[in-house]
Amino acid sequence: MYKKQQKQLTEQPASWLVTGVAGFIGSNLLETLLKLNQQVVGLDNFSTGFQHNLDEVKTNVTAQQWDAFRFVEGDIRDVETCHGACKDMDYVLHQAALGSVPRSIEDPLTTNANNINGFLNMLVAARDAKVRRFVYAASSSTYGDHPGLPKVEEKTGKPLSPYAVTKLVNELYAEVFARTYGFETIGLRYFNIFGKRQDPDGAYAAVIPKWFGGLLEKETVFINGDGETSRDFCFIDNCVQANILAATATDSEAANQVYNVAFGERTTLTSLYDLIREKVAARFPAVAEAQPVYRDFRAGDVRHSLADISKAQKMLGYNPEYSIRDGLNEASEWYLQHFA
Repeated sequence: MYKKQQKQLTEQPASWLVTGVAGFIGSNLLETLLKLNQQVVGLDNFSTGFQHNLDEVKTNVTAQQWDAFRFVEGDIRDVETCHGACKDMDYVLHQAALGSVPRSIEDPLTTNANNINGFLNMLVAARDAKVRRFVYAASSSTYGDHPGLPKVEEKTGKPLSPYAVTKLVNELYAEVFARTYGFETIGLRYFNIFGKRQDPDGAYAAVIPKWFGGLLEKETVFINGDGETSRDFCFIDNCVQANILAATATDSEAANQVYNVAFGERTTLTSLYDLIREKVAARFPAVAEAQPVYRDFRAGDVRHSLADISKAQKMLGYNPEYSIRDGLNEASEWYLQHFA
């Protein structure tokens, strides 16, 4: 299904808006779309994205493909900026948000302003521009305290952080816009996406690049809790596939839904550390003896996460190709090259 959609896009280019385009997921979406010869507008305010991500994309595509990209520096909290960016777009891939559970606990107002007010601005602008479909980054945090595994889209619990609240509100707004305005949306509940261009620095860095960076810098790697906390880690190429399939799905019943985006396997944090150490030690043998330090559990974190991806497989044709080990095989080369 994915290869078929890629072929159709190449033959019939469309116009795409990617918000958060200078970020980790946004820049990977940009690279894939440009390689498919699409017209892309990117919006970012560089609050969590980086110019060097865009520079790297430029080196990975042809000059002609890069000329099909237009960058808009702006903030989704400004509705006029959103209206300008959405003009004449066929599809919107809305990735701009302030991630991180700890950041939302420390500063819920800024998280709310970006993730709810900014989201609503983008919904209104995309509706007014009559885009074909609005695909947005939802989150597995929406499952909250629901204990069931694997996580099924229709069964959620109470949110455990301000960040989780904002992502739940996104889904509610999208549902209302579909019902009230007939505006097509699809939410993708991401489960621990990782891959190239994921930032290893800062207090809110994701665990995989942070641990790669820590081992390469010979710093102490900390594991929150006892190491048995588990996550469904999903390589970035799986995420990109889901976004493109969601935007271009022709089955009318596929729209106005939320879908899990994951691989469908659970990995403990201790096992993850062992896999990352193995990759780094292959290049730097001294790392093979490095041991993590276990510390207190982190506030707002769920204990276990595992996705049921059958709905996305059935409705979108989603077929994730990269397991955690396959993804690390791909990502480790980039991490080692950029962090060593």
